[in-house]
Amino acid sequence: MLRQFAAYYKPHKKLFIADMFCALVVAVCDLFYPMIAKNIINDYVPNQRLNLLLIWAGALIGIYLVKAGMNYFIQYWGHMVGVRIQADMRRDMFLKLQKLPFSYFDENKTGTIMSRMVNDLMDISELAHHGPEDLFLSVILLLGSFIILCTINPLLTVIVYAALPFIVWFAIRMRRDMHDAFRWTREEIAEVNANVENSIAGIRVSRAYTARKREIEKFTVCNNNFQKARAAAYRVMARFFSGMDLMMDLLYVIVLVAGGIFYFRGIIDVGEFTVFLLYINMFLNPVKKLVQFFEQFQNGMSGFERFTQIMKENEEPETGKELSLPVLHGDIVFSHVDFQYRTKDGDESLVLKDLCLHIPQGKTVALVGPSGGGKTTLCHLIPRFYEINGGVISIDGHDIRSLTRDTLRKNIGMVAQDVFLFSGTVRENIAYGNLEASEEEIVAAAKRANIHDAIMQMENGYDTDIGERGVKLSGGQKQRISIARAFLKNPPILILDEATSALDNATEMLIQQSLEELSEGRTTVVVAHRLSTVKNADKIVVITDEGIKEQGTHEELLAQNGIYAQLYAYQFKNQ
Repeated sequence: MLRQFAAYYKPHKKLFIADMFCALVVAVCDLFYPMIAKNIINDYVPNQRLNLLLIWAGALIGIYLVKAGMNYFIQYWGHMVGVRIQADMRRDMFLKLQKLPFSYFDENKTGTIMSRMVNDLMDISELAHHGPEDLFLSVILLLGSFIILCTINPLLTVIVYAALPFIVWFAIRMRRDMHDAFRWTREEIAEVNANVENSIAGIRVSRAYTARKREIEKFTVCNNNFQKARAAAYRVMARFFSGMDLMMDLLYVIVLVAGGIFYFRGIIDVGEFTVFLLYINMFLNPVKKLVQFFEQFQNGMSGFERFTQIMKENEEPETGKELSLPVLHGDIVFSHVDFQYRTKDGDESLVLKDLCLHIPQGKTVALVGPSGGGKTTLCHLIPRFYEINGGVISIDGHDIRSLTRDTLRKNIGMVAQDVFLFSGTVRENIAYGNLEASEEEIVAAAKRANIHDAIMQMENGYDTDIGERGVKLSGGQKQRISIARAFLKNPPILILDEATSALDNATEMLIQQSLEELSEGRTTVVVAHRLSTVKNADKIVVITDEGIKEQGTHEELLAQNGIYAQLYAYQFKNQ
């Protein structure tokens, strides 16, 4: 994992090396002060050498000015190293998410994914900057202090540094507890984010059902769990920092006692004793930085662990040998297709078994039947949103697994029951069907979807902001913008999954005419519960949880007096 983490420094190697060089200069500057102080105490002041006192005072000012410049570089450009690494990781995670199968998003909450992309990467950024810098400064200061102190009195130096292994041992021992505590904290804050995201997205439903109390209870549970996780993390940190502070305080006592004894016996003079006291303060600073490094390391690496979990997820499978075809004609064949959903816990749910179906090129095939039969799932299998478990789905004689996903999906247009619109303007959402479309083409698509007049009545026309997920629009308007998007894409294969479900009867009739026009000459798969919308389909397929039970034209299925006839009679019993 450390090797993976270190690889992100490579594109920013020059800036990172410059940051480390500045840290080295800062460490060397810090090492100068005690030695200059020793000379001032032992020589310049007792011997009244004012000129040397002023010269070295000026030298110290110069050293501190250099140090200030180096610290400015470290604080700005050093942080920029972390920010750029964070941006690279966020980019890689976003690109990875674009390649993950739909099943991943079925099993993982949006808020949890957002927490990994924002909170976790923020802590990784801090580790990327401060971690190597703190570790490097600590090592330089500890080694530099050791060498200089050995030139004064090796025995006293060994006594002081003998405490270092105990401090390191204690820090390593606490490492595992800190890692577990921080990981638990991250998992719980992700749950809080997921709960908040879900609650805000469904605010209208919770208000409509006066479920505010229920939402507060759910949030309180998540919030309390996070509080417990954070409390456990702080408990471990309290043990860690209080133990480290105790060790460093005892170290200070050791230096006072041992240095005092050495001074009484004439082994060191007052200047050297002062140097030891000054270097002990300098010794404590890198030790504190090491302590800080351990905290950042646990915090950052637990976040990086969660980052790598996403990066290790299996992407939509590709062999690299898939065909890239400009246009598909749309002759679709399902041959003995099996499909089952699989959860991340390993549970499996069989949806389709040994399904065989032919959807001829240019024809309209309607899928009807009770809920849970797999109609929408069947539609999702055509563009390979999910991978089948057995059998073959082919288009124009090509197994869809032998085609690139871009080839497949560029030739398929979808209008779903659950309309999703992006935050932005009306124009941007229609243009999603063809990002290179002209203004005239966008307007023409809107007119064919019977939404143009409604758009022109909006305050800013096509530049009207629709709010998050189209919250400022009515259900019918959102549905018609989605249909306009499909008109603009102009695909040879069209999938309409309850495309008119959110429309009133009058608007549905208008849209139905547009959809029939759009369907002309295209292979169209229609999922519908309103049988009135599929009466004119070339073929109607009745699907239940036992598979395909009936298929034929509207008249043929009525004549069979089977499931379709019963559904039709039920829907039109008042007529």
